[in-house]
Amino acid sequence: MKDHEKNDAVKEEKNKEEKDSAEKQEKRKTGKELRGCVQDEIDYFKDEMSHAKGRAAERVVTMGSGLRSFAEWAAFGVLVGLIAGFVASVFGLLLGEITSYRMAHPQMILGLPFAGLAIVFLYHHFGESGDRGTNLVLNSVREGGEVPWYVAVRIFLATAVTHLFGGSAGREGAALQLGGSISSTLAKILHREDKNPTITVMCGMSAAFAALFGTPLASTVFAMEVVNVGKMYYPALVPCSFAALVGSMVAGYMGVESEVFDMFAVPGLSAVTFVKVLILAAGCALVSMLFCITLHAAHTFFHRPIWNKYVSVFTAGTLVVLLTILVDSSDYMGTGMQVIARAIDGSVRPEAFLLKIIFTALTLGSCYKGGEIVPSFFVGATFGCFAGQILGLSPSLCAGVGMVSVFCGVTNCPISSLLIAAELFGFEGIHYFLIGVVVSYMLSGYYTLYSSQKIIYRKYRKRTE
Repeated sequence: MKDHEKNDAVKEEKNKEEKDSAEKQEKRKTGKELRGCVQDEIDYFKDEMSHAKGRAAERVVTMGSGLRSFAEWAAFGVLVGLIAGFVASVFGLLLGEITSYRMAHPQMILGLPFAGLAIVFLYHHFGESGDRGTNLVLNSVREGGEVPWYVAVRIFLATAVTHLFGGSAGREGAALQLGGSISSTLAKILHREDKNPTITVMCGMSAAFAALFGTPLASTVFAMEVVNVGKMYYPALVPCSFAALVGSMVAGYMGVESEVFDMFAVPGLSAVTFVKVLILAAGCALVSMLFCITLHAAHTFFHRPIWNKYVSVFTAGTLVVLLTILVDSSDYMGTGMQVIARAIDGSVRPEAFLLKIIFTALTLGSCYKGGEIVPSFFVGATFGCFAGQILGLSPSLCAGVGMVSVFCGVTNCPISSLLIAAELFGFEGIHYFLIGVVVSYMLSGYYTLYSSQKIIYRKYRKRTE
């Protein structure tokens, strides 16, 4: 019995020892697990801290890169604004003196055919013989190419000669080419030709355009909007803004006067005025289509293979001289800014817009140089003033709306058009400009002054079968 009890006690003690051992092992296991969990948490925390430091460092690097990029493009924009603004201002002042001289000596128009021969000779023997004009600049923006330095020299001289002898042309074509060429050449000198040439050319366009027109807001947006309609290139916003503002200031310091117009008798918006401006805008869309069609038709006619360039330009110049004698007016020579001012004052000849289209088509459709935008202002202002008299709406208001609406119709740049309206006319009647711009943009279809321009998004859907 005692042996049995003794065995039981031994077994009990053994079971107790095994139980204690098992508990100790469990505790050690639990401790290891806890230590493992803690270590995992520590390792995770270290990883997170390391990643956070990496992300913070990356943000610092990104911010530093952004600040450096901003500083570089801002400085480049200012430099382009100074140089292109100076050259464009000299060009604008020269055109002003040329215009004054020609108006004092209207017989200068008789030399236009011979001036055309000189322009053809210049373009044939100086630089590449091909002449793509503003389309070269637009293609350079889209394809990231450069605008050669000699483009600025040729367009400066050729536009001055065209205006001196009474060709019907504007100046913005010269501004875009001057600015693009100067900016590209400057980038090459500074060894920045690989630093986004698209932005480089846009920067020069904005600077020269702002210097000549005194519209830095519109100039900034126009350079980004005109190439690919519906897809603005926002990376160019900083340099284009700085270039346009500096170019405009340089022009102001040099005495280039900004174009500002005062409208009168602007009525409040009502259902009646809304409908009348809607009709006016639809008419402006048709006029802008007619303007583009006529210019392209003249260009096709005078550049046919059977034509010798010297013969074509001499013929076109002779026709301009004969038409000037026939209409017995110098209103259609040069930019015609004085006619635009008269139209906004409410005075216009009914046929003025049609005659300006013909004179401009003969001038720019051959080989004379200049721009199409100021002539589009002329056409829009004179048509608007005439339409306003028919509609019984303020001719001054209609001239302003017509001027901006036709510009929108031929360039397909509605945002730039609204900004031009604000900078040239102020915000009085801005709702009428809004109506004119959006309606003209929509109804003018896919016609454009620039064959290199691309309209990214359809204005309206095609009717499905």
